[in-house]
Parts: sequence; C-alpha cells; structure tokens
Amino acid sequence: MDHYDSQQTNDYMQPEEDWDRDLLLDPAWEKQQRKTFTAWCNSHLRKAGTQIENIEEDFRDGLKLMLLLEVISGERLAKPERGKMRVHKISNVNKALDFIASKGVKLVSIGAEEIVDGNVKMTLGMIWTIILRFAIQDISVEETSAKEGLLLWCQRKTAPYKNVNIQNFHISWKDGLGFCALIHRHRPELIDYGKLRKDDPLTNLNTAFDVAEKYLDIPKMLDAEDIVGTARPDEKAIMTYVSSFYHAFSGAQKAETAANRICKVLAVNQENEQLMEDYEKLASDLLEWIRRTIPWLENRAPENTMHAMQQKLEDFRDYRRLHKPPKVQEKCQLEINFNTLQTKLRLSNRPAFMPSEGRMISDINNAWGCLEQAEKGYEEWLLNEIRRLERLDHLAEKFRQKASIHEAWTDGKEAMLRQKDYETATLSEIKALLKKHEAFESDLAAHQDRVEQIAAIAQELNELDYYDSPSVNARCQKICDQWDNLGALTQKRREALERTEKLLETIDQLYLEYAKRAAPFNNWMEGAMEDLQDTFIVHAIEEVQGLTTAHEQFKATLPDADKERLAILGIHNEVSKIVQTYHVNMAGTNPYTTITPQEINGKWDHVRQLVPRRDQALTEEHARQQHNERLRKQFGAQANVIGPWIQTKMEEIGRISIEMHGTLEDQLSHLRQYEKSIVNYKPKIDQLEGDHQLIQEALIFDNKHTNYTMEHIRVGWEQLLTTIARTINEVENQILTRDAKGISQEQMNEFRASFNHFDRDHSGTLGPEEFKACLISLGYDIGNDPQGEAEFARIMSIVDPNRLGVVTFQAFIDFMSRETADTDTADQVMASFKILAGDKNYITVDELRRELPPDQAEYCIARMAPYTGPDAVPGALDYMSFSTALYGESDL
Repeated sequence: MDHYDSQQTNDYMQPEEDWDRDLLLDPAWEKQQRKTFTAWCNSHLRKAGTQIENIEEDFRDGLKLMLLLEVISGERLAKPERGKMRVHKISNVNKALDFIASKGVKLVSIGAEEIVDGNVKMTLGMIWTIILRFAIQDISVEETSAKEGLLLWCQRKTAPYKNVNIQNFHISWKDGLGFCALIHRHRPELIDYGKLRKDDPLTNLNTAFDVAEKYLDIPKMLDAEDIVGTARPDEKAIMTYVSSFYHAFSGAQKAETAANRICKVLAVNQENEQLMEDYEKLASDLLEWIRRTIPWLENRAPENTMHAMQQKLEDFRDYRRLHKPPKVQEKCQLEINFNTLQTKLRLSNRPAFMPSEGRMISDINNAWGCLEQAEKGYEEWLLNEIRRLERLDHLAEKFRQKASIHEAWTDGKEAMLRQKDYETATLSEIKALLKKHEAFESDLAAHQDRVEQIAAIAQELNELDYYDSPSVNARCQKICDQWDNLGALTQKRREALERTEKLLETIDQLYLEYAKRAAPFNNWMEGAMEDLQDTFIVHAIEEVQGLTTAHEQFKATLPDADKERLAILGIHNEVSKIVQTYHVNMAGTNPYTTITPQEINGKWDHVRQLVPRRDQALTEEHARQQHNERLRKQFGAQANVIGPWIQTKMEEIGRISIEMHGTLEDQLSHLRQYEKSIVNYKPKIDQLEGDHQLIQEALIFDNKHTNYTMEHIRVGWEQLLTTIARTINEVENQILTRDAKGISQEQMNEFRASFNHFDRDHSGTLGPEEFKACLISLGYDIGNDPQGEAEFARIMSIVDPNRLGVVTFQAFIDFMSRETADTDTADQVMASFKILAGDKNYITVDELRRELPPDQAEYCIARMAPYTGPDAVPGALDYMSFSTALYGESDL
C-alpha cells in the first residue's frame, strides 16, 4: 500500500513534569483538558447510568467522583455521606483521594478542600492522576510502561505510514495523520488513508474523531479546531485521547500476539530441523577431508635437493594458509551450530539432538586431533630436513666465500714479496716499505684464522659426505700450499729491507751532518760575497774608517773558514766511499740540502777574488771623503758669518721702522744708507753660492760645521732686500700722506706712539681688537653696543678692505689723516671750479682741456662722466657731478 512507509523510528519522548509542579495553566490547554477529561469521565460514568456536565462543579460533593473510581477500578469504595454540608462533601472527596492513594499514587498539593471549593486546576490535576493510574499506567510495550509504553505503541503502530512521525503527545498529533494511522492500522476498512493530506489537518482530525466515535465507541474528547488552533496541543489531553485508542484496540492486539507466538514456534521448529540437516552434511564433509589429508601429512619421503624440500614446505604453507583455515572455520561453525541447536531444543522443551554414528562432536574432535598431530610431525620433519640441507649448503657456500676472499687477498702478494724495489729506494722510502711490510705481516697473521677455518670447513664437509667433496679438497690444498710459500717470501723480504735500512741510515747520518755544516758555511760565504760586493754610501771619513776596520776583521777569519770547507768536503767523500764499497744504488742526492761540493768550492774561490777588490774600493773612498771634508769646512766658515749678518740687518731695519728718531726724512735717509750697505754685501753671497755648487757636485748632503744651508741664506737675503725696500716705501708713503693731509710731525709721532703701544708682538700690524683699543685711546667713542659694533665694522672696511684681519701702520695713517685732515683743501678746489665756471654752473669739456694739462684733463673728464646728471648741458660738467666725482657723496 502506498500509505505505508518502511522507515522505523526508535526515538522516545522524555517524560514531562508531574502535574503538581505546574504553577500556571495555559487557557487553551485548560479548555482542551476540560473537554477531554469530561468526555473520558463520561465514557466510564455512562456505564453507571450517569454523566457530568461541569467537571469542577459535578465532583465537588465527591459522589460522582467515588462512582467514577468504582467503575474504572471494579472495586467498592466506602459508603459515601449523603449530607449537603461542606464537611460531608470533604469526607466523600477524602474517601476518593484515599482510594487513589491506596493504589500507589502520590498526590502532591491536591486536597479535598480545593476539590470541594471547585478549584479547576486541582480538579483537573486529580482527574489526570486518575487517568494516569487507571488508563495509562498499566500499558506495557516491549518492557516499557505507562507514558513511554503508550508512546512506543504509537510509534510501532504508525511506523509504516508516511508523513507520520510520533515523537511526543503534542505537536506530533497536530496534523491528524497519527490518529488516522492508528485507526487504519487496526481497521483499514474504516479510513481510506491514501486520500488523506498532511496539509489538511482539520479534515484529518474530524475524520479520525468521527470514525472513532461511530465505530470504535471512543467518545469525541476534543474538537479539531482546539488542536489546530493551538501552537502546542495539551499533552495530557492528547495522552488521554490516545489511551482510549490503545484500550479500544487492546483486544485486537492480544489476538495478533497469539498468532505471532504460534508462528514463532513453527519457525523455531523449521530452523531446528534445518540446523540438524546442516550439521549432518557439514560433519560428513569435514571428516572426509580429514581422512584424505592425514596420509599426505604422514608421508616422510626425503628429498635430495633443497629446492625440492622448499617446494614441500611451500605446499605445506599453502595447506596452512589456504586449505586448513576454511576447515577450521567449518569445524568452529559446526560446534556453534550444534550448541545453538541443543540450546534451542532445550528452550523449546524438545529432546536433545543425537547425530548419526561417527559424527558426534567428540568424533570430529578426535579426528581433528589426529590431523593436528600428523600436521605437527610433518612440519617438524620438514624443518629438520631443511635445516640439514641448509647446513650442508651453508657450509659449502661458506667454504666458497672464504676461499674466494682468501684467493682474492693473496692475488699478487707473491709478486709483491719478490720485488726488489728497496734497492733503489731512499731511507724514508725504505722505512715506509718496512712499515708497509709490517702491516702486511700483521694482515698475514690475521688471515691465518681464515686459512684454518677453510680447512676446518672442508673437513666437516668430508665428514658429512658432501657430494662435491673432491673439488673442495683440491681447492683447500692449493690454498694451504700457497700460504706456506707466502710465509717464506715474507721472511726473506724482511731481512733484505732491514739490511738496506741499516746502510741507508749510516749514509743519512752523514748527509745530515754534511747539511748541518754546509748550510751555515754556505750562508757565511753568500753573506761575505754580498758584503764584499755591496756598494757602500758614506758621508763622513769616520764611516770609511769603520768599513775598513770591519774588512780587516773579516780577512782574519778566512783561514778558519778554509778549514771548515775542507771538513765538509771530507764528509761528502766518506759517503761516496760507502756507496762504492757496498754497491748501494743511490736513487738521488742529499735530501737535506741542495748545496753541492762544487758550489762550495766555487763560492769560496769567488770570495777569495772579491777581497782585494774591496781593499781598493775602500782606499779610493777614503781619499774622496777627505776632499769632501775640506769643502764642508770652507762652506761652513762663510755661512756662519753671512747668516748672523743677515739676521742683524733685519733686526736693525725693524727698529728703524718702529722707532721715532728724527723726522720721516731722517728715517728715509737712514734707510737708504742701509740699503746701499746691503747691496754692497752681494759679492759674498755670490761666493757662498759657488762653494755650495761644489758641495752639491760632490753629493754632500749634510755639514756638521754649520747650521746654515744655502737655502736658508737665500731666503734670508731675499727677505732682507724685500724688507728694506718695503720699509723705504712705507716711509715715502707716510711722507706723501703727511704732506697731502697736512699732518704735523707731532701728530705723526703721536700716531706712531699709539700704534707701537698696541703692537705688543712688534709685528708691524694690529689685530682687530688691538686696533679698536688704539682708536679708543685716541678718543674715538666705540662702544660694545650694536651701534658701536656697526661703526667699528665701517672703520674696518676702510682700513682692511681685503679683510685680512690686520691693520698696517700705513692704513692706520691713511684713516687718521682722512678723519683729521682740514677740509679747506676741498673748499679751495670747489672755489677754483667756480672761477673756471664763471657765471655758469658748469664747465665745458673744452674749457677743462684748455685750462688743465692734457693727462689731468682727460682723467678728470673720465672720472666725472658717470656722474653727469640727466639735466646736464651736453658736453659739460655741472658743479654736483664735479664734486661727487672728486670727493664722493660723503664729502658733500
């Protein structure tokens, strides 16, 4: 049927809280509970010919409550009180509650007073407790009871139906399909389940409720609208309604259970008979396989080759890996089936199963034991045979490997031991050969064990009757013979090496002695040749005398040196004697030195030739140094006179320029006399230059007879000429300044005195601070404020226009004369301009050229041209241009 669904569910709804824990009752749920509980109570009260209309009112006197309990329990309660008073009602309700409690129901917070007072919450809770105890508690499905049992029953019954998934007693029933599925499961003719739709819950619910009321005698306890119109239907109302379905279908369930039980018994009998047949067949097959296998395992026919035995072992492993495991599984399954069959028969109260003759479990176990015993013996025999063959093969392979290793090691050893390479070897090579031979002897001794092992293995193979023993014996004999020959050759080579080593050690000692003495003697000769050929450079006769003394000392050592030379040559001759006597084949020369006797003799002869040449060179150098000494003394005598004379003249000129004796004309006259005397001294300078040229030609670079060099004299002479000329020029300029500015001699002396006073280093110049102090002493007001600093900067730009940082006396005089000069000169010149101009305010160029000398006129025109104003007469100079050109704007 298309409305069935094979999907099953095993989920269970968790139990809800008990009624007495509810604090509030939803109005919708209260309405559903009123309707459901009222219908449930009336379904039982109708059996007593009565019913209720209002659940909280009709149970207040306790009479119908007691009647309801008697109907649903089938027991008689205590006689009720018929009075109308409150106490009678409370007594009746208490009797009902006591009866409920006697059935094992725990009533929490429910008292008779609340029921009598018509407390709807308590009344509904009491009715729910009754429903749980008498309608739900006794429901039992697969070891679950009460609510869980009812839920499991619903799940089992509705599991085949699509769109039905009962997980609880509220929203799982909201679409109505759960109720329809329960009815259809038990009475499929009442509902066409295939036409129902999940999206039409009202139709589904009304269909289920109407069919249940009409055909199943289940009163309509809820309206479809009550369920659909609530987000979560009341669980207690749904459980009450569903329990009515359970009780309505309980009779059908019992019949179904009885049918299932019969089917189960029949199925068990059929299964048991099949197990018996399977056991008989499986036991027969297994015993037959054991019967065929045991003779194969008891076959002990040996094989001659390892390959054949390994094939047998491989067959046995295939038996263990491929053939036996299924049989082990069959035997195990046979025992399991036998035990299972006996258990099922015992549980069914049937007689035990007795297999046919020879197929009992014990018979199978005995046959299996014989199989395993044969298997164990066969495996042990296989392994022992394989070990025996492996031992022989291993010994033969071991013999071959050791023999091959030994033969490979001995290959070339006899040829090596017969070599006579020591006859041409050096001592170091002989020692290396000895070390190598010792290593070979150690290696030979180490191989002694291998030779013995080879012989022992060959003996063992003979004792075990190895099939290839003749070839093993022949190879072993060859190895032993070769071993004895190697021992004899080794001893012979050692003796030859030791004898050669002793001879070469003697020669080596002589070579070493020769090298030790030849090296220093050769170095001495090379040093002597270097010294004798060295080009000496001396600058004094004392140095020549020192070289001559050292040369004489060297000539005194020559006899002892000749004796050492002869001793060294004697050592070399002794080596030659040993070589000839013992026929030693010398492979090379002396390893400790490359100096040969021929080189020693050659260098010695060269030294003897160089000695007289050195004598002659020293004699010639001695004469040359005597001549140079005379030149030094001649130059030093003149330089020691001229140098101090130049210094004295420089100091005298300085004093004349600073001191203020007489007038400027007197100072100028005095200076000209000094200049004349200096010029007259020039021939002595020229003579000194000639002596200096002779010294340079003789390559004389120092002179202990004087501290003056020609360069010092030249510089001093040039400074003297420059100083006298500059001093004369300064005095001449001072005279010109004095005459041009009208400075008196007293003013000049005052200026000189002030300048000299602040020229404390007598350099002839003043620094900025010294010049500032000088100006202040002369009455200038130059403060340290910004204005004073600006004024001093202006003055410094006048006296030091090149910014050299010093003020000369001439600049000082020019500044002072400019500041103190009488301005009458300018006034006189401007008066002269007015005379030449006449009534005009300008002078024409032609007038200037007519009145002034040509050169002065052109100079004046050139000076005044840039200062001609825009309104000037063409070809003429006005008064302002003439004044600005001659004196500047500051003088106007």
